Amino acid sequence: MGSHGIKDQIAIIAMGCTPFGEHWDKGADDLLIEASNEAYAVAGLGKDDVDAYWVGTAMSGSSGLVASKPLHLDNKPVTHVQNMCATGGEALRNASYAVASGAYDVAMAIGVEKVKDSGYQGLVGASRAPTDGTERTLTAAAMYAMCVPAYGKKYGVDDATMREVLAHISWKNHFNGARNHRAQFKKEVTTETICNSPLMAGTLRVFDCSGVADGATAAIICRAEDAHKYTDKPVYGKAVSFIAGNASGNADPNYDYTYFPEIGAVAADAYQQAGITNPREQIAMAEVHDCFTPAELIIMEELQLCERGTAWKEVLAGTFDLDGDFPINPDGGLKSFGHPVGASGLRKIFECYTQLRGEAPPERTIKTIDRGLAMTQDLGGYPGEMVAMVSIWGRELG
Repeated sequence: MGSHGIKDQIAIIAMGCTPFGEHWDKGADDLLIEASNEAYAVAGLGKDDVDAYWVGTAMSGSSGLVASKPLHLDNKPVTHVQNMCATGGEALRNASYAVASGAYDVAMAIGVEKVKDSGYQGLVGASRAPTDGTERTLTAAAMYAMCVPAYGKKYGVDDATMREVLAHISWKNHFNGARNHRAQFKKEVTTETICNSPLMAGTLRVFDCSGVADGATAAIICRAEDAHKYTDKPVYGKAVSFIAGNASGNADPNYDYTYFPEIGAVAADAYQQAGITNPREQIAMAEVHDCFTPAELIIMEELQLCERGTAWKEVLAGTFDLDGDFPINPDGGLKSFGHPVGASGLRKIFECYTQLRGEAPPERTIKTIDRGLAMTQDLGGYPGEMVAMVSIWGRELG
């Protein structure tokens, strides 16, 4: 990849995040306003102090009007973006590069999704043009379920051990979410309950799958040199990297569902941007896309947090637990925090922001935070056909 990055050129000065869940009494407008107002208040800014807006939503709108209408924005550039489950991160990526370029002084990225009771069928699901026939025909759960026997066979992990590993990932994320007042599911779940829950696809069970939620997250960014005008705890951008794969996996007889090459490539680029040579030692934590438990397992290896074929051992050893050597999803992840598609990417950054600023509650503050860097990873799509994003954030310049 040829990206030059924007290390230490931009800073997050404020964020807001609604609780995620089944908001039967709120619409997309209400959620967007709630997250945005929290961010405005933290920064001490009004809506007119923001020069430009990017709004990410996959299913709750199709233009900049998604934000300009509820926020009553006058004569502001408002851009709508959509990149499947990486939509929220994509909104912040665009806003970040716009500020770094000098086009704007202050920008806002918002991610929002209202899917639980939309009441009508919008553009999603409308007629599509014929394809070349290589697109997936299975459900998302079925696609990720294929990773489980493939990983076990390749690395010599028997079925019972694979079940134990995946159950621990689910248990971990529910344990973390039980300590997060904004999470959709705020209860610990025993491994016995996880292992006995109904089957969804292959060997994946209900508790191997993330929830579907409503919610919104917002972030205000400015140039790094201006950050202390607004806050004494800015969070600086170290890397914001994104790629789209070529979707060749389904047609490639050599693709075996045990790796996600797009994530490996985008992680390598992000590390190059940020000057990271040993992510396991230099980064404090990661918020990753645990749409299904085997996805999180493979992502750990793609992020170079352990050698290929060894992540299952690290999971069972507690390496990625809240009190482990490298906490993953300390806010509960998609599994427990919930997954409103357009908001999830920004929600992951919100957890990095919260931990780096020292604002996580004591019961959820990670012991590794003194490393001073935190990472997010987004994906949109399925094994063999993905878009992928990795961002790295720090509390100090340099």
